[in-house]
Amino acid sequence: MERGGLSPRSRTQAAKKMDAQEKIARLEELSWFQEKLLAQLNEALTGQQRQLDMMEKRLLRLEEHVSMLMLDAQQEAPVNALPPHYMPERY
Repeated sequence: MERGGLSPRSRTQAAKKMDAQEKIARLEELSWFQEKLLAQLNEALTGQQRQLDMMEKRLLRLEEHVSMLMLDAQQEAPVNALPPHYMPERY
């Protein structure tokens, strides 16, 4: 045994044990940060999906509205007749 109470072998074992504890602590920290990031990403994705759903509904309403306008425009369109200033007898 050396001064300080621990043999070199005991010191290496203590250092290995400390390294293992530090590694576990770092892994726990990493796990916590990853869980936090995952929750944030999930919240963002959920918000985007909600926004996408609303936009799809709005697009469907707009398509229906445009279809109705096109039908109305076709019904109100004048018959393909010659304009009044056209005089076929002149030609």
